[in-house]
Amino acid sequence: MKKSPVVTIVAIGIGAALFFVLGRFVAIPSPVPNTNISVQYGLLAFMAGLFGPIAGLLIAFIGHALIDFSYGWGVWWSWVIASGCAGFIMGLAARKLALGRSDFDGKQIVRFNIYQIIAHLAAWVVIAPVLDILIYQEPSDKVFVQGLVAALVNIVTTAIIGTLLALGYSKTKPKSGSLKKED
Repeated sequence: MKKSPVVTIVAIGIGAALFFVLGRFVAIPSPVPNTNISVQYGLLAFMAGLFGPIAGLLIAFIGHALIDFSYGWGVWWSWVIASGCAGFIMGLAARKLALGRSDFDGKQIVRFNIYQIIAHLAAWVVIAPVLDILIYQEPSDKVFVQGLVAALVNIVTTAIIGTLLALGYSKTKPKSGSLKKED
């Protein structure tokens, strides 16, 4: 089912705001400097799954830029771009899922998590470290460790939070053929 552009724009605004709040106020520091355990990526996977790749990209890009800006250290564009790419990939992959239907279970959960793992590995093990090196001339050993830790913790939090959100949402949808005409 195609979503209205107005609905998608509203979802982007709400999604970016929630991404910001979760990333800014629910972030858990990890042992690796400047790398947090981030719960907002579970929400991102869910929202990108419902509203598509452009919505996923914009939710993550805007939300992550606001998080960085609010800390006062400036926007770390390499990671903002990587977040947007993760959201885009999650939204593309979700086209193959039944996120908006009642039959989101079993194989669909496994596929959801395979896609989010691919998105996180691409974003945090490839895109963010490479852009850190190209844009900020950061040392490669440092940025690849940060990226690997970010990928692993984001995969875990997305597997838990994203899967629970998708499952909960799917339970609100009526099963196909469950409505019967009364005589």
